[in-house]
Amino acid sequence: MIGHRILCLVLGYLFGLLQTGYFVGRMMKTDIRTKGSGNSGTTNALRVLGPKAGIAVFLGDFGKAFVLCVILRLFYGRILPEMALMLMLYGGFGVILGHNYPFYLGFKGGKGIAATAGILCAFFDWRILVICILAFVMPIVLTRYVSLGSLVVEGVLLILWLMWGRELSPPLSEACYREATVIMALIAALAYWRHRANIGRLLQGKENRLSFHRKKEG
Repeated sequence: MIGHRILCLVLGYLFGLLQTGYFVGRMMKTDIRTKGSGNSGTTNALRVLGPKAGIAVFLGDFGKAFVLCVILRLFYGRILPEMALMLMLYGGFGVILGHNYPFYLGFKGGKGIAATAGILCAFFDWRILVICILAFVMPIVLTRYVSLGSLVVEGVLLILWLMWGRELSPPLSEACYREATVIMALIAALAYWRHRANIGRLLQGKENRLSFHRKKEG
């Protein structure tokens, strides 16, 4: 069964290579990796390219994870139901790796939050969805720190998996649930690692706050 894990991880990485932020930026004659935070994700696209571009980048990065995870969940739900959600998570983790570390852009990509949103939506559990939306939005509304919302929702998602992961359908075997939990922990850990500079700025009170106005050059 190792082959299925490797296949899902590789497929995920290939899906993750669709760098929406980079391509949207190029369409607007901007290399987003040289502007703002240098990140090719949604938040930097919003700041550098404006709200419309930010939405387009989010939808692209969200969609690539969601589509692959749904495909894997449906496919393996028929042939290996006791492993389906775990293999879906392998694919989702691969998407995040491809998004964060695209080989053709010098391994310089995003931080994987929109892709993580695609994964959690592929669980098709309204409780997880609603709580994660609140966990992401509320810190941003209160502080205007997108990074804080991202960090909070990653931690909350892991907690919700520990609470309700066994209840999701198709149910995982006990061994697969434990393995899936390791993947969920890796997803959260990678998100915190990618946000390490943001964490430092948050602690120092120097983090950039959310603005819906495109930054002007000059």
